[in-house]
Amino acid sequence: MAEIGFIGLGIMGKPMASHLVKAGHTVHVCDLVEESVKHLCSLGAGRCVCAREVAQKSKIIFIIVPDTPDVEAVLFGPEGVAEGLKPGSIVVDMSSISPIATKEFARRLAAKGVEMLDAPVSGGQVGAENATLSIMVGGKEEVFNQIKPYFELMGKNIVRVGGNGDGQTCKVANQIVVALTIEAVAEALLFASKAGADPMNVRQALLGGFAQSRILELHGERMIKRKFDPGFRVRLHQKDLNIALQSARSMGLSLPNTATAQELFNALAAQGGSELDHSSIVMVLEKLANHTISS
Repeated sequence: MAEIGFIGLGIMGKPMASHLVKAGHTVHVCDLVEESVKHLCSLGAGRCVCAREVAQKSKIIFIIVPDTPDVEAVLFGPEGVAEGLKPGSIVVDMSSISPIATKEFARRLAAKGVEMLDAPVSGGQVGAENATLSIMVGGKEEVFNQIKPYFELMGKNIVRVGGNGDGQTCKVANQIVVALTIEAVAEALLFASKAGADPMNVRQALLGGFAQSRILELHGERMIKRKFDPGFRVRLHQKDLNIALQSARSMGLSLPNTATAQELFNALAAQGGSELDHSSIVMVLEKLANHTISS
């Protein structure tokens, strides 16, 4: 059994860390939310007061926090991971952040004799709770092979995409597909409802054809039943699409539909919806149409 650190016990991190604890590993946890720490400690995890202490006690340190500056602060800020790392340790960042920053973080850790994997996830809260996440990994193959048994406790579809930063690049691509598919499902169900068809029956019919997807299955139902508790928050998808659009600009690449989806999220956030599930993008389209999807 390994000595593992886990920093970040939010909607995703809390169930992910719990799978490691339940598998019998010694897990040292740290988070700003006391309730989350208490929950993990009730399962058998050890409490740490800061990221440095987590690194001091652990050989492998998992991190999942909201954004690029948060990862940098956890790694290199005061009382951060870098202050407690031992040569030979492995840092696994499962946050969704900038691929460019990820490469720089990996370089800085390598100078300390520490390997890093970027391993962002997809599957939302349900995937985290059921240990069915997709995990997209960037880093050395031998390091990936060392960590894969731990990934298998948290996810099902685990793919090493390439070197450091490539996992984050894959996650950005994932978030583009997810955003555009959510928006497409919202348009389709709104169209059906406005035309007088029962959107739940339309959704059920579409699930049997070429338009089927997990987003149609899960988020389509959320839209119809008005269940917009997160899930995956609008503000986090905004952050991911910002990374996509900024990276695209740096490459001289146009992502017109990604930009449109981002504007819809921006409009939703401006209306106070930044903490809702990203399936609530349908509310912006409903407002424009002066029509609410109903079954």
